[in-house]
Amino acid sequence: MHHEQPTSVAEAERIQEQLKQRLDLDTHLGTNPTLVAGVDVSYDKFSPRITAAAVVIDVTTREEVESAVVHGEVSFPYVPGLLAFREVPILLEALGTLGCRPEVVVCDGYGIAHPRRFGLACHLGVVTERPTFGVAKTPFVGTYDQPGRRRGDWSPLCDGDEVLGRVLRTQTDVKPVFVSAGHRTNLDEATSLTLDLSPRYRLPEVIRRADFLSREALRRSED
Repeated sequence: MHHEQPTSVAEAERIQEQLKQRLDLDTHLGTNPTLVAGVDVSYDKFSPRITAAAVVIDVTTREEVESAVVHGEVSFPYVPGLLAFREVPILLEALGTLGCRPEVVVCDGYGIAHPRRFGLACHLGVVTERPTFGVAKTPFVGTYDQPGRRRGDWSPLCDGDEVLGRVLRTQTDVKPVFVSAGHRTNLDEATSLTLDLSPRYRLPEVIRRADFLSREALRRSED
């Protein structure tokens, strides 16, 4: 899976706009998916080193099927709205290392709930041609009312009249998460899967495990 790496912010925005033309917000999942991957990237504070992890879970059993860890270096500066150019290249490596092929990929970040409606989940989905969606801990754009306090309650995340995602309560009386469609997945499916993947904690288990795995692998590589 090739990913074009820009050398400037202007070039990154041009590539982002080109990729956005291929975005598909219709569903391609068919029946309920079984194999779901979560991906995350951890950064070293004192060097350009980064570590990506991909974790695959069987939704029906909630058992981990496979995981992969890849080490690398950041090749693009931090620019709000262009995070994908830092993370997609190494996430492609991590996904490419997996022996199985997950039916959908969950990103710790945003799908269309993004200033240019093309966040990390959209970018990764278009490049891999896989269904994706984003689950974030905080909102990037949009306004919302607090959802009800019970697990499964949600409210729309909106920018004016445009619905960008859902503010979803995954656990009763716990802060909500921010769900948005990425590519080839609709918002209803993303919401349902987020709840299925969050039986005990605020964040989906695939993201929790990918976060833990990437941080632990990065720490061990420093020893």
